Amino acid sequence: MSIHPKIAEVTDRIRLRSEKTRSLYLRRLEAAKKAGPRRAGLACGNLAHGFAACGVEDKANLKGDVVPNIGIITAYNDMLSAHQPYESYPELIRQAAREAGGVAQVAGGVPAMCDGVTQGQTGMELSLFSRDAIAMAAAIGLSHNMFDAALFLGICDKIVPGLMIAALSFGHLPTIFVPAGPMTSGMPNDEKARIRQLYAEGKVGRAELLEAESASYHGPGTCTFYGTANTNQMMMEIMGLHLPGASFVNPNTPLRDALTKAATKRALAITALGNEFTPIGEIVDEKVIVNGVVGLNATGGSTNHTMHLVAMAKAAGIQLTWDDFSDLSDVTPLLTRVYPNGVADVNHFHAAGGMSFLIRELLQAGYLHDDVKTVWGNGLSAYTVEPKLDEAGAIVWSEGATTSLDEKVLAPVSKAFSVSGGLKVLSGNIGRGVIKISAVKPERRFIEAPAKVFHTQEDLQHAFKAGELNGDFVAVIRFQGPKANGMPELHKLTPTLGVLQDRGHRVALVTDGRMSGASGKVPAAIHVTPEAVDGGPIAKIRDGDLIRLDAEAGTFEVLIDEAVFAARPAVTLDLSENEFGLGRELFHLFRANAESAELGAGVF
Repeated sequence: MSIHPKIAEVTDRIRLRSEKTRSLYLRRLEAAKKAGPRRAGLACGNLAHGFAACGVEDKANLKGDVVPNIGIITAYNDMLSAHQPYESYPELIRQAAREAGGVAQVAGGVPAMCDGVTQGQTGMELSLFSRDAIAMAAAIGLSHNMFDAALFLGICDKIVPGLMIAALSFGHLPTIFVPAGPMTSGMPNDEKARIRQLYAEGKVGRAELLEAESASYHGPGTCTFYGTANTNQMMMEIMGLHLPGASFVNPNTPLRDALTKAATKRALAITALGNEFTPIGEIVDEKVIVNGVVGLNATGGSTNHTMHLVAMAKAAGIQLTWDDFSDLSDVTPLLTRVYPNGVADVNHFHAAGGMSFLIRELLQAGYLHDDVKTVWGNGLSAYTVEPKLDEAGAIVWSEGATTSLDEKVLAPVSKAFSVSGGLKVLSGNIGRGVIKISAVKPERRFIEAPAKVFHTQEDLQHAFKAGELNGDFVAVIRFQGPKANGMPELHKLTPTLGVLQDRGHRVALVTDGRMSGASGKVPAAIHVTPEAVDGGPIAKIRDGDLIRLDAEAGTFEVLIDEAVFAARPAVTLDLSENEFGLGRELFHLFRANAESAELGAGVF
């Protein structure tokens, strides 16, 4: 099937826009390939330090350049459910590497924080910038230059994007991302959301809420809703950086372990010492980036990736813009309904046909580039298979589902839930922003109502509890951008605004902060840029200003005289309270140097 004309057009314009930066990146990659990991060329003291803790066999193998060595970068910790399964991975990888005639060493660890733990708390102000800290930590691990390939063990929100930025900085190394999988299904997500709203209304207590949350988040693995963590996994597979079918296999199962071992052996097979040398910097090109954006739109994925994908692409010399997201969204059909865009979870998606069915449908309809490199070989069509175990416990790949086993969760292109994807870019006199509409009912996508301005999500909640939020309104939450306080997610607003909407009020949110992959049924214009701390127009909005948000048309604006609005001074705010406590003082340079959300909200 030929590629869709709009997909081809956007890909071509990204290539043209990126010509200089991509060429520079590839020249540097080529130089690094030629230099290579020259273990045998290290001074004896350097090399001895590099394998001092290894066993006799591994030491002997690492004394030359004949046996390949894998560097493992791990985000393991045993506090967070998604990363706890990684505890056993290094030993599995070392065993698999030895079986294949190679060596594997844990090169370094990276931090992995959980937005679910820090949501609404001070620590959340470190969350977005942890992505860039992770990239730097991973680079430190690989800087020993002892490795022929890398395996990256990470799964959640900022961890995978941070690891990707690091991997592309070491673009000469073959690299495979190794997931840990989602936890098994617990309390249905719609029931969890119902109890959250009841708690917000004061109809149930903290004990009932904690019981519901514990039944939802109950074991090892990622949360089962389709937020940023599971969007990461979809994206790594559709971009050809996982093994086929690896994304959504549950932790601590024989198939999960077999996939980890297979990833190890595949990483050894694609080093420069073999015949299939496949550096990650050559895999991730303009077509692969477009495939990632198409996957994001086709699944109604996390809005966080309107920042993360921009930063990841930039690390490969590729210039991706919000307009690219929007134009690709306009033509990409929405094929999944996974919470918050439906009632199913990612385990239901996987059971219905999962990634192999999704990729096959998008390829056959011309929405994905097939002519790409992957860690599995050439051509994305190789990802229409599913891994299974044979009677001897060996992993085999067979053809994936050719029909959806549950069209309410995973639809074919011919029965798409929507002819366009879940993301829209908004423009107007407020600036530019992003809205996720795949979970918003069509009749809720237009609102014209007076502004109610707040500077924290707690202020809005206090107003709600005081009975001050009656009638239609647009909540404006500002000074929540990268430079102001690190751009925390504002999920505490979701139950409150959901309650008001269910009471019959027309409500919406406009913010220079984030809502991410858990954005739900309330229309939310997020990532507004320029942010308030930069004097953006959002800082000029006053209580009572009439705001029109039209998600279908892609516009949002303050309905006052243009000259009056332009002359109005921007509000300023004392942000000194954001500078200290829970490590925030260590991130001052990040806040001071952060780019806008539209440019990736990073410091590189």
